[in-house]
Amino acid sequence: MPQALIESLDQEGQGVCHADGKAVFVEGALTGERVEYEVYRAKPRYARARVTRVIEASAQRVVPRCPHFGVCGGCSMQHLDASAQVAVKQRVLEDALAHVGGVAAAVIHPPVQGTPWRYRERARLTVRKVDSKGGVLIGFHQRRSSHVADMAACDILPAHVSGIVPALHELVAALSIADRVPQIEVAIGGGETALVFRVLSPPSAADEDLLRRFARSRRLQVWLQPATPATAFRLCPVDAPALGHSIPEFDLQLQFRPTDFVQVNEAANRLLIRCAMRLLDPCPEDRIADLFCGFGNFSLPMARRGARVIGVEGNEALVERARQNAAANGLLQQVTFHAADLFESTPDSLAALGQLDKLLLDPPREGAISVVKAIGRCAPRRIVYVSCNPATLARDAAVLVHQKGYVLRAAGIVNLFSQTSHVESIALFERC
Repeated sequence: MPQALIESLDQEGQGVCHADGKAVFVEGALTGERVEYEVYRAKPRYARARVTRVIEASAQRVVPRCPHFGVCGGCSMQHLDASAQVAVKQRVLEDALAHVGGVAAAVIHPPVQGTPWRYRERARLTVRKVDSKGGVLIGFHQRRSSHVADMAACDILPAHVSGIVPALHELVAALSIADRVPQIEVAIGGGETALVFRVLSPPSAADEDLLRRFARSRRLQVWLQPATPATAFRLCPVDAPALGHSIPEFDLQLQFRPTDFVQVNEAANRLLIRCAMRLLDPCPEDRIADLFCGFGNFSLPMARRGARVIGVEGNEALVERARQNAAANGLLQQVTFHAADLFESTPDSLAALGQLDKLLLDPPREGAISVVKAIGRCAPRRIVYVSCNPATLARDAAVLVHQKGYVLRAAGIVNLFSQTSHVESIALFERC
């Protein structure tokens, strides 16, 4: 087996070394370690490998807490000390800004951090009925595979959810449609826990009785989703409260459906909102656009500060949820929401929003390139960009800085996804 000294970690948390003139990405290796590795995929310019033996371990290596680590694809960095994980993510952000965008932040903010365990309040568990492996498998996908990493517990899920995983195996196995339930989505909020069972065939009356009994015994909600997320409905209890997030700092209660896009880490999300409001500094005299606004996660805190807010989102259902949240919190006079495809933004479509003092962007992984390219005569003086992909943030930052006349004042990471390589970040741009 070849050996190598690991030079760095990439943005997926893999060790990087060089051999025979090409980069080798080594799963399970840490910076500064000497390891023995096995190549499982060779390409002309790079290779992918896995550690077979750690010869000289890093001082930052720790024993993974989860027995499924290394097989399960839910986590990728449990073998690295939590504080070192944050440092790696900070470096990923800075490297992306420098090498992809050709920009550098004037100030790098200290990382915003939540708890490293039991934080994940949204999860999509894959379900497979595989008789040759003993019946029903439930878990996240295995690394580099569509197979299920069958799990008995999960330490990034809240304890009460992790604790019911064995019972979920028994429940699904007892259903007449066990082979027609491909996933169970977990959603938590406002003291409520919902399990959304994706069903490819209608459950029988006996199946529904089993599901109702499970919901009552575990004091949670069971939903069925026969087709798209919009078709999901609550099976039991029919009169259960809506799920929601509270933002005490802004005296807000936001409700959502269990199939809506919601940040997975409520505690860290509150810190992210606080950071975004500090950077954007919404004031009563401001007119602010919140693009990719979802159900009002940032729009409503801005409105609570007295700003006039225009929220735009591509998902009609989320727009309606945002309006409902605005009404429930007494903010309909401060904020308006409408649906539009922001990936098709043009100078005219942005200009139609009117003169903007400030702008908040919170796009998906694809980034907001069409938005930043469309910024023109109504250019806001300040932009806060919340990103879940450092590469697309850096790409968009290059346009803002090199073409649109902005300065990157500050940037930093928000560690929403501990134990994983996912990097959430936030950046502040101001016009020169």
